[in-house]
Amino acid sequence: MKYQRLPAPVILRPLLMTALILIFCGWLVSPSQAQDDSPAEQPAKAEQQTESLEAALEKAEAEADKPATGGFALVEQKVDELFGKFNGILAKIIFYPVPITPTQIEKGTGVPLAVLWLVIGATYFTLRMNFINIRAFKHAILLVLGKYDNPEDEGEVTHFQALTAALSATVGLGNIAGVAVAISTGGPGAMFWMMLAGLLGMTSKFAECTLAQIYRRINPDGRVMGGPMCYLSTGLTQQFPGNAFLKGLGGFLSILFAVMCIGGSLAGGNAFQVKLSLGAVAETFPLLKENSWVYGLLMAVFVGIVIIGGIRSIARTTEKIVPFMCGIYVLAGMAIIILNIQKVPASFMAIIEGAFDPDALYGGIMGVLIIGFQRAAFSNEAGVGSAAIAHSAAKTEYPVREGIVASLGPFIDTIVICTMTALVIIITGAYNDPQYADLIASNEGAALTAEAMDSQIPYFKYVLSVSVILFAYSTMISWSYYGERCWAFLFGDSQKVSMAYRILFLVFVVLGSIVSATNVLDFGDLMILGMAFPNILGVLLLSNRVKQELDKYWSRYKSGEFDEQASN
Repeated sequence: MKYQRLPAPVILRPLLMTALILIFCGWLVSPSQAQDDSPAEQPAKAEQQTESLEAALEKAEAEADKPATGGFALVEQKVDELFGKFNGILAKIIFYPVPITPTQIEKGTGVPLAVLWLVIGATYFTLRMNFINIRAFKHAILLVLGKYDNPEDEGEVTHFQALTAALSATVGLGNIAGVAVAISTGGPGAMFWMMLAGLLGMTSKFAECTLAQIYRRINPDGRVMGGPMCYLSTGLTQQFPGNAFLKGLGGFLSILFAVMCIGGSLAGGNAFQVKLSLGAVAETFPLLKENSWVYGLLMAVFVGIVIIGGIRSIARTTEKIVPFMCGIYVLAGMAIIILNIQKVPASFMAIIEGAFDPDALYGGIMGVLIIGFQRAAFSNEAGVGSAAIAHSAAKTEYPVREGIVASLGPFIDTIVICTMTALVIIITGAYNDPQYADLIASNEGAALTAEAMDSQIPYFKYVLSVSVILFAYSTMISWSYYGERCWAFLFGDSQKVSMAYRILFLVFVVLGSIVSATNVLDFGDLMILGMAFPNILGVLLLSNRVKQELDKYWSRYKSGEFDEQASN
């Protein structure tokens, strides 16, 4: 079926609105507003901003300074050095500073390319879909509760299972560690921009997950192949028939996304999770420092039990783990907030004032905005395209319906859970407490959050250790599916090919507990953030299709047709 493109003025209007928003943000930090030339310390702050934004680049370019006499240690060091050189090149692209104000042009600073790309995409989708993230919020909750479920629909999992599988990959250590790092780096105001990024990211998730449903493939055995690698290749060919350039571009982007997703799955969604969680848990249980391989082996066993069964087994596990681990964390956060209820208004004021303070840490408003959006991107992965792989497997007759369900992901991840962490960090004052200076300086966000909570709830660090393990575990089992689907896309969708990847994934679980090669682990984060480039480009090109499907679905929903079907 051929879909008619919308007139050019209709397509350009949201782009012009996006450009105006970016210009407005630039005006907020122009010399007349931020008074860059008056305080003597402003150049130093600009330099600090650049250093903060390119932290990943500095880590990537730093050579491992450790002795290695031979054997595994020597091999590990050589591999780490190789990855360090590659990361340096990749980080220069992903974090390339794009100046959007005269001051930034003059000083050679700017917004990291990946962050700007995510902001442009999320803003455009929100405007293009007429704020469906807000309009469909109630409908999304009813869908998750199962009001419109039809067991006869094609797919492998329910709406709720797909949402929890996607959330298990995003609700993790970023919610504990990332928020603490953002606030200790950019002040309380960074949380405001994280919340805004989460709100806009809801529409990015809606668009990419709707496309994942439209262009998914269902095998004879019932297994689903879907996600950016499918709508980048098939979608661009169908939407622009006869356009050889876009057909070739779609094929290239789909392969690029799949390769990056596999790298992100094995490193960032696996070994990195093991390493981070081990570091946090070992502070509570010191025995693990000397026997880290035991932790890795146990994690591999429990991960293997789940992932061998594929997405249905993963979904059955995540639908139990995600509500439980989120419940523990939110209840603890609520308890601390209630105990310090008198500090809550001042905490929210600190968030709002810090977000718009022209003399805020790291370069004023734009610096805090960048920190907030960057941490939100790592936390909810809106625009990255990973969640679309999980949501493509959901049982539904209407692709838009699953997109609406998916839009709840960034809301739960960023606006609910990250805000909870932020209030705890701000209420306790941990982000600027001198006794935690070492943790802040070394960006030990998980440990900082643990100390903040433990100061209010004695011995809570033991409970938080369990939460950290669950967060890491749930992230790993979902990312195993993402990587396995991309692996199957490249090498053939068969049970043998899928099993080979699952075994490889389990090997990396153990390696994550014993390998100290930081550049290898950083490579995973760069891959995950890099996935946004091919994904958002493809979704932008296919946004007309999403809008057409949304308009048809929404008119039927508003007419009451779906409610009548649900009541029968």
